[in-house]
Amino acid sequence: MTGISTTPRAAACAVAVDVALLTIQDGRLRLLLVEPDTPALAGRWALPGRRVRDEESLDDTAHRALDELAGITAPDAHLEQLRTYGDPDRDATDRVVSVAYLALTPMTDAPTDHDRARFWDTDDIGTSAGPSLAYDHDRIVPDAIERARSKLEYTALATAFVEEPFTLGELRAVYEAVWGVRLDAGNFRRKVVSTRDFVVEAGGLARPGPGGGRPARRYRRGSAQRLHPAMLRP
Repeated sequence: MTGISTTPRAAACAVAVDVALLTIQDGRLRLLLVEPDTPALAGRWALPGRRVRDEESLDDTAHRALDELAGITAPDAHLEQLRTYGDPDRDATDRVVSVAYLALTPMTDAPTDHDRARFWDTDDIGTSAGPSLAYDHDRIVPDAIERARSKLEYTALATAFVEEPFTLGELRAVYEAVWGVRLDAGNFRRKVVSTRDFVVEAGGLARPGPGGGRPARRYRRGSAQRLHPAMLRP
């Protein structure tokens, strides 16, 4: 006798990509957020995200989300997968699993052609001065910020925030912005130049700052991926 299967059918599940794009503006670590076009989410903010098309890779979807929602094209930005978020109720409309990305870019200009996108100071995230986040992005955003902070300790990722060539002062400002601390300039310089292949001299000197003083040497990214010894957070 042919029985009737009682095994429940798997629910259809969409795959999306959400991008936590971090940059530094005016010495502050800032995160790109957009206003969702869903009426039910009016007044809330979200990471740029799109559902993955059949012909797309996940990286392609990440770049499309930044382009379509914020007018940002950053092909040279550092882009890495953060983690996957798949709680059944993370999206009220249907079942959506999101692959979150962390993106880092030295771009300092806020998007101007999309009035629904803006950069937020990461210190304001989770406070009354910050945005109300949609979906489960209140989980993704802290994960992304902590990933960036921790990776600055043991990788050369800080150089993804600066245009080449750069000065050691500009590189130190990255660490100070991401970690939220002040670093001693002399100690920082000794650590950076003594770390093999972290940075290499680019030749020439930078223009003097507003306060004058001795022009700083200019550097480029070295070949190192991991730092030995690590640049530990204070």
